[in-house]
Amino acid sequence: MKNKMVSKRQLFFQHIGQTSPQPIGLEIEKAEGIYLYSTDGKRYIDLVSGVSVSNLGHNHPKIVNAVKEQAEKYMHLMVYGEYVEAPQVLYAKKLTDALPERLNNLYYVNSGSEAIEAAIKLSKRYTGRREIVAFKNAYHGSTHGALSIGNESLKNAYRPLLPEIRILEFNNEEQLRQITEQTACVVIEPIQAEGGCILPEDDFLKKLRKRCDEVGALLVFDEIQMGFGRTGKLFAFENYGIVPDILCLAKAMGGGMPLGGLISDKKILDSFTSNPMLGHITTFGGHPVSAAAGLASFELLTEGNILDKVEEKGRRFETALKDLPQVKEIRRIGLFLAVEMYDAASFESYMQRGFELGLINDPFLFYSNTFRISPPLNITDWEIEEAINLIISALK
Repeated sequence: MKNKMVSKRQLFFQHIGQTSPQPIGLEIEKAEGIYLYSTDGKRYIDLVSGVSVSNLGHNHPKIVNAVKEQAEKYMHLMVYGEYVEAPQVLYAKKLTDALPERLNNLYYVNSGSEAIEAAIKLSKRYTGRREIVAFKNAYHGSTHGALSIGNESLKNAYRPLLPEIRILEFNNEEQLRQITEQTACVVIEPIQAEGGCILPEDDFLKKLRKRCDEVGALLVFDEIQMGFGRTGKLFAFENYGIVPDILCLAKAMGGGMPLGGLISDKKILDSFTSNPMLGHITTFGGHPVSAAAGLASFELLTEGNILDKVEEKGRRFETALKDLPQVKEIRRIGLFLAVEMYDAASFESYMQRGFELGLINDPFLFYSNTFRISPPLNITDWEIEEAINLIISALK
């Protein structure tokens, strides 16, 4: 008796660890620009950029060529930090040259969660303190340390987590007094992403910077989703006239390849080198192929006029959708929009119909009845019109 042919979809559900009871299960054959093409020939518009990873779209020829060229030279050589690897050092130089003077030293990791973990360790090591302050409805990752400073709904099943964690309310100025001389660091997204695109109000970030300076706590910005042009600035903190002590990056940092990092002053990051030596260590952090892809992506982002057009593109989406009867509210910065609907039934209906029409949307973790629009930053005018028309059709 012949064995029946098993589809890749069946293998996906049998052998790939799942994160939800009902994964999308979409099988993609190829991707290019803002489009994904499934194995049955259907075309989808990626309105979330792989959740803020593919900021320059899919399969960009310059990034693909950088990957090929580096893979032909060498891939993994040695655990991170021991050898001089050209893609790492060239990318670090480009990045830090584009940042304020005190953000001059980059420690590579593999992902956003790892960047947050390293930032927590670094803050404790540098300050000699133990308390960590974070904010309600934040998402910083799923590892134990990152989870400890995240949303309650995700962490109750995994206690005990890190001790001495203090959770404050975003935009609550009065609670900033709870940051004290016992606080090692304050970890915050300058714009809350999974919280539903919540923007800081009334100079909240400036007041937070001032309070950290008063008590000697380090200020850590999580720009894992909002970095690399998503807000219209290269980094989100540039919108608010302040500079963090530690900047955590990932997602778009690798141009589609896995890459993360934390950037700080060298005198702070040197804390990892002694007492103990190897205070933080990673095998694959800053993998040369990922670094080469990231460098190519960063050059594309900064050497053209892509950033100059982000605000206008985001405004076009907002203007077209904000007055529709199904839309309760739109919150936006740059090319990152949270479109809130009135009720769960309408939201679920839109998500299903949008998918049928070929739209890749994504809900927020901590803001119900709301979907994000965060397409590649180099989306064209014609593609914006196509996306808007499909969104309106799905909403109706």
